Order: sequence, then structure tokens, then C-alpha cells
Amino acid sequence: MDAHAVAIGTTSFLACAVEMVEAMSIVVAVGVTRGWGRAFGAALCAVAVLAIVVALAGPRLPALAENHWIKLAVGLIALYVGLRWLQKAVLRAAGRKALRDENASYARSVARAQAESPGEAFVTAFTGVLTEGIEVVAIVLALGSGSAATLEAAGGGALVALLLVGGIAIAVQGPLSRVPENTLKYLVGVMLTAFGTYWIGEGAGVEWPASDVALFYLAAAVLAIALSTTAALRRRATAAT
Repeated sequence: MDAHAVAIGTTSFLACAVEMVEAMSIVVAVGVTRGWGRAFGAALCAVAVLAIVVALAGPRLPALAENHWIKLAVGLIALYVGLRWLQKAVLRAAGRKALRDENASYARSVARAQAESPGEAFVTAFTGVLTEGIEVVAIVLALGSGSAATLEAAGGGALVALLLVGGIAIAVQGPLSRVPENTLKYLVGVMLTAFGTYWIGEGAGVEWPASDVALFYLAAAVLAIALSTTAALRRRATAAT
């Protein structure tokens, strides 16, 4: 597996792990309050729907990716998602936005499941997994759109994230508060922004120096800008207080 595919697989794993932590919190909350059979049944139904989407869309991507307009479109989507994640992560790291509290989110999910009927709890788990799963599918298809190898790498990263997060959730049966979700979002925001920039350049006919290695120096540049922005925001907050 080349460096490009490794970078895609790693980014897919990290991004999907973040989304799956949020989905698993809902599933665990429903499982603890309304029974694991109902929670897992809802999750499996959602995963089946997502698998159909991937089966229909995935095989067509490598052929479509040769079109420069497709590369531009995929690059713009990845850049938008990356910048959105990175903006929130920078604001949180700089103390301008509250960190996501997984314990509080889990407590809200438990309270909601307790107040719902068994049927409503099933729907809550199903929609929670489906909503986060749609983002996972979008990430996998966007990251893997370059070739069959990149699609395999992106899918493999997502599968490892599913097995790891799912296994931890079943073992803990509680909020996954020890997962450094905010740090992961910072890193994923950097990588998705770098991928988006790279693909937009490819779609526009840019020949990146050192070819696929461009992903790494683009990511380094984005990380440097993000860290300097975080530091500047912290200094402003300190000066204001």
C-alpha cells in the first residue's frame, strides 16, 4: 500500500471514529435503558441501509474520478467539511467554544430513551446511527474516490473504526468520554482540508511537486496555520481578560 492510500486509510479511520463515537453513545443509551436487542436491532437496520448505498455508489467511483470535474466537486466537498471541522476544533482548542462533553451527551440520550416508548427508542437508535452513518459514508466515498486502492483504504479505515469503537462501547456500556474526540476532530479537519486542496488542484490541472507526497506537505502547512491561529486566539482571550 502506497503512502497516499495509507494517508487516506488513516484519515478515514480517525474521521469515522469520531462519527461512530457519537452514534454509539445513542445506541448504548438505548441499550442500557430499553434493552440491547432493540438497540442492536436498530443499529443493524441503519447499517444495512448504509451498506446498500455504498454497494450502489462505491464501484462507480474509480471510473468517475478520472473526470476533472468530479475531482473538483469531491475536492470542494472535502475542503468544506475539513474547514468546518477545523474551525470548530480551533475555537475549542483556543477556549472560544465549549469542548464537547461526551458524558453530558450520553446523559441526555439516556434521559430521552427513558422518556420514550420502546418503539420510539428503536427509532431514536436507528436515526442516530443512520445520521452519523451518512456522514461516514460521505467521508469514505469522498476519500476513496481516486481509485480502487484508495476506496479500499478508506473503507478499511472505516471498518476498523467501527470494530474498535463498537467493541469499546459494548465493553464499557457507558459514555466513551475517554476518546479524545476534540483532538481527533482537529487532526481530521487538517487532513480533510489538505485532501480537499489537493483534489481541487488536481481537478484544475495542477501538477503537485513530488506528486502524492504533496498531501503531507499540504497537511503540514494547514496544521501550522491552524496551530498559529489557535495560539493567536488564545493570546487575544488572555489579553481581553
